[in-house]
Amino acid sequence: MFKILQNLKLAFKSLKTNKSRSALTILGIVIGITAIIVVMSIGDGANKLIVNEIQAIGSNTIAIIPGQEPKGPTDISSFFLDSLKTRDLEAIKDKTNVPTATFVMPEVLVPGGTSYGGETHNSVILGASELFVDFLDIYPETGSFFSEEQIRQKESVAVIGKNVKDELFGESDAIGQKIKIRNRNFRIIGVFGDVGQLVFFNVDDLVAIPYSTAQTYLLGQTHFNEIIVKAESDAKVDRTVRDIEATLREMHNIDNPDDDDFHVNTQKDLVERVNVITDILTIVLVAVAGISLLVGGIGIMNIMLVSVTERTREIGLRKAVGATRANIINQFLFEAVVLTVIGGIVGILLGSFFSFMTALILTKFAGLNFVFTFPVTAAILGVGVSGAIGLIFGIYPAKQAAEKSPIEALRYE
Repeated sequence: MFKILQNLKLAFKSLKTNKSRSALTILGIVIGITAIIVVMSIGDGANKLIVNEIQAIGSNTIAIIPGQEPKGPTDISSFFLDSLKTRDLEAIKDKTNVPTATFVMPEVLVPGGTSYGGETHNSVILGASELFVDFLDIYPETGSFFSEEQIRQKESVAVIGKNVKDELFGESDAIGQKIKIRNRNFRIIGVFGDVGQLVFFNVDDLVAIPYSTAQTYLLGQTHFNEIIVKAESDAKVDRTVRDIEATLREMHNIDNPDDDDFHVNTQKDLVERVNVITDILTIVLVAVAGISLLVGGIGIMNIMLVSVTERTREIGLRKAVGATRANIINQFLFEAVVLTVIGGIVGILLGSFFSFMTALILTKFAGLNFVFTFPVTAAILGVGVSGAIGLIFGIYPAKQAAEKSPIEALRYE
């Protein structure tokens, strides 16, 4: 124990002698650990944000999407297939087919923006049903949402979000005004309040129109991009999924499930998929950030070799008064480990600061409910990895120092 304390004391004394060089030496370690802490903290925060958004719409929610289930995160082409049509929607609504379904709501996405006069807004345009507001439990602050009759009549009416209203109309009342979507006029009948981010879109940037109007006049299609179903309870989700799959297979004359031209996702499926994707991205980014640790380790080895050369006379003097080969190795190894551990601690502090500031900015200015999380595992790993780097990259310089002849070392100028 005494020897360890003595080596630590010598290590700190040596590092203090060359403060600037010591600070520059650990720069690579600091950057690497900072990057790892930031990546893991933000990755964990993003994962929790997405999962919370998904769970906010209820764990008994089921999404029916056209095409076979994607094989990877970039496989989204199935989303644009036309396998879900009105007859499928009506079959799922039929209680004899899916008795445990309560809400059955189609969705149609309309690419493009919204304009009024000379102003434009990059809106999220969604063709929805009259159940949209009940399903998400959000209602217009002024005006009203469109009705089932207006959907049946394919009326050109719209309900807009707060940002759309503010940007296009300012302080004036938007109710009754007409906005243009794909060169077609839509009369505004309702305006949402300040709702913010909900699931995968921002309600404040939303323009909701009847799905029938979107299909007929804007897109010229008869299919849906998605059908959302809500089961009676969490316990009946699996049964509801089985009934939906059986119904659609019968409608599409499919005998083999491998030939399905649709796929069904539950909240559990979505959460698992999000976890897998965020974990993969985090691992890749951490691996990239780890390259700077390797560079930092090489830098430490080079600086330690320089230090060995500069302290040749000191090494010779210590050997002359009885220091063993092991004593010299331990001294230089302790210096390398202390140096890298300090770098790791500084990296953890900086990484935590940048992560906290990122979470704060995303919450305050982006309107996201982004929670800062301190990755304890990453912090412990960071200190451990820093120490390991010092140990690994300090071995060669330490051995070089220990192998010096005391006579030759004392003669060194």
